[in-house]
Amino acid sequence: MKVKLLKSLPRSLKWLYPNLGVKRWFLLAVLGVFIFAAGFSVMNDGIALGYLELQFREGIYRLTGSAPRTAVPMGLFISALGAGAMVIGFKRMLHSIISVLLPDEEARIVDVMYSRQHLRRGPKIVVIGGGTGLSTLLRGLKNYTRNLTAIVTVADDGGSSGKLRSEMGILPPGDIRNCLVALSDTENIMEKLFSYRFDTGTLKGHSLGNLVLAGMADTFGDFKKGIEHVGEVFALRGSVYPSTMEQVVLTAELADGTIVKGETQVRDTQGRIKRVYLEPEDCQPVPEALKALEEADLIVLGPGSLYTSVLPNLLVKGLKEKIQEVDVPCIYVCNIMTEPGETDQFQVSDHLQSLMDHCGAGFVDVVVANKQGIPQELLKRYEEEGSYPVQGNRDSVEWLGAKYVEADLLQEGDTLRHHSDRLARLLIRLLFSLKPMGERIALVDSYLLNQKLREES
Repeated sequence: MKVKLLKSLPRSLKWLYPNLGVKRWFLLAVLGVFIFAAGFSVMNDGIALGYLELQFREGIYRLTGSAPRTAVPMGLFISALGAGAMVIGFKRMLHSIISVLLPDEEARIVDVMYSRQHLRRGPKIVVIGGGTGLSTLLRGLKNYTRNLTAIVTVADDGGSSGKLRSEMGILPPGDIRNCLVALSDTENIMEKLFSYRFDTGTLKGHSLGNLVLAGMADTFGDFKKGIEHVGEVFALRGSVYPSTMEQVVLTAELADGTIVKGETQVRDTQGRIKRVYLEPEDCQPVPEALKALEEADLIVLGPGSLYTSVLPNLLVKGLKEKIQEVDVPCIYVCNIMTEPGETDQFQVSDHLQSLMDHCGAGFVDVVVANKQGIPQELLKRYEEEGSYPVQGNRDSVEWLGAKYVEADLLQEGDTLRHHSDRLARLLIRLLFSLKPMGERIALVDSYLLNQKLREES
């Protein structure tokens, strides 16, 4: 009966539930407010609490042999008691709430609260691409802003994603899964969970994250809604959207006229690619993606495979037109290495030229490339696979109408990839140089962001 009565209480009165560990400390804090105010009243000639003042004088007289001449010491003493009660009450009340809601962050809750509030007011950045390159970039950018939007290609037809796409009729979840993991506040836990891959039985080859996204899409009847619900559970520092909700097939026309269909076939093809396009060609973009582009402070293309990660997004009807329409800097992050069959012998300017061929002149404002400095043992291993460093050529890039920026962006390790933090810092600096931040975010947040960049440098 008691439980039913409590459940029927209005939401605002549910704080009266027993054993919450909140009410007693709240009451102590409120009592402290009244005591604090009473102390000031006593200091004002002792009018309100004359009796207590006399008792205080008598106590002081017994201890010291003399009584205070004014009510000020009494008032200060009472106010100090009230302030102490307020501090203890509010502190313990917050402790009771935080220890339940955020047990792992309790020790650094002030830092977490400040960081989240500051990041929530950061610049709005839209990143477009797919593969591991996009998730690498998101890992770095999420330390500077929570206003991130990832627009991800859905042309994948290989591996676990390809199987789920053909068997369940859903969009390929692989690249989207990687972006969700990268944007998570609890990235290590989520990566272990979502990246687990079954190696036996009927689920062999499938990652748990892909299956979760497939299950969410089936539950809510909509792949995009499934992504949104996963984002809510894992407190993402941004949003992830597929570039289109339609089932598309990536198709490539080679220089000799050969037509190759399917992302896997395009990636493995031998022969120079003349152009790529989607089937159907009139596939529509996700409205949320268009809105994010309209509100963006910066648009970033890549890093990722030119023909199978970056361009498939831009081929969705309306996306490249929206990018050309908005007055926002657009930066292309070029790959570190060429990809066998896809970008053989490509220099940085060749990547830019291909983007212009598909999207038009003036589409990209800045091209970011990696400085050479790759360890010889890694170069030899990649050369055996037919992959070579993408050579930078500033004059050719600038002749095509884009600013050329070169920096040491290499992540040390057994695999050649971009360093997420270095790349993110470079992009934020470029944003400051290309667009006055006071136009979109508060000057104090702009100043704090600049300070953070200086400290990390």
